[in-house]
Amino acid sequence: MSAPCGGPVPSAPPSYEETVGINVSYPQPYPVPEQGQKPDGKGMNPPPYVAQPAPANNPVTVQTVYVQQPVLFYDRPIQMCCPSCNQMIVTRLSYDSGALTWLSCGGLCLLGCIAGCCLIPFCIDALKDVDHTCPKCGALIGSYKRL
Repeated sequence: MSAPCGGPVPSAPPSYEETVGINVSYPQPYPVPEQGQKPDGKGMNPPPYVAQPAPANNPVTVQTVYVQQPVLFYDRPIQMCCPSCNQMIVTRLSYDSGALTWLSCGGLCLLGCIAGCCLIPFCIDALKDVDHTCPKCGALIGSYKRL
């Protein structure tokens, strides 16, 4: 496709300065106060923007805080990070006689199991309290009380 011969050549589009109105003597869309004239606020230019001074460059210290969720201990081993040695471990369980063990023993005595049968709760781990310890450093991490 070619332009028809002898037709007028289209002019170039206006420049950025002409479009925006910079350094061009176009009439302003709003009144501009003359030098020394005080604007009355009706259709005048807004006051020039005054920048705030830059704040002094003070060193900023950043501290990262990790919040660990509370660990609930039961009668099963737990995989966790040991708070003492900071190693990933699976807790080692140890069983101690607690309130439920002694109450079971007393209940069996009241039922008439006096000839040594009342000592059976001390042989059952499911009636004892559980202590969770670290297998690497031996620190006590937590306990599970049956009662």
